[in-house]
Amino acid sequence: MTQIDAYDFGRISVGGTTYVTDVIVTPDGVRDGWRRRQGHQLHIEDLNSVLASSPEVLVVGTGCYGRMTVPEETRCYLKSKEVQLIAIPTSQAVDEFNRLQRDYAAVVAALHVTC
Repeated sequence: MTQIDAYDFGRISVGGTTYVTDVIVTPDGVRDGWRRRQGHQLHIEDLNSVLASSPEVLVVGTGCYGRMTVPEETRCYLKSKEVQLIAIPTSQAVDEFNRLQRDYAAVVAALHVTC
């Protein structure tokens, strides 16, 4: 289980390592430097590495102020893949990710760490 230790605007600590870029957290570890086609919109192709982990639940941290959006097309795609989506501001997403790991084997977090 990969635990998120702490989050503050622009930085996140996972398993004792601090990252200053957006991250994807899977049961197997962390991928830092996560970038999206359009910085504040989450598109299907932005989730290729996420879906490779076959998550039951995807927790999307939409940023400190919730500025990143998840278009309806992306929401529908995830639903068609039977992936439960939770898209909330990153501070809440961190707590939710840590909590959900107790109930699900395959929880993935895709976290925007700034705005």
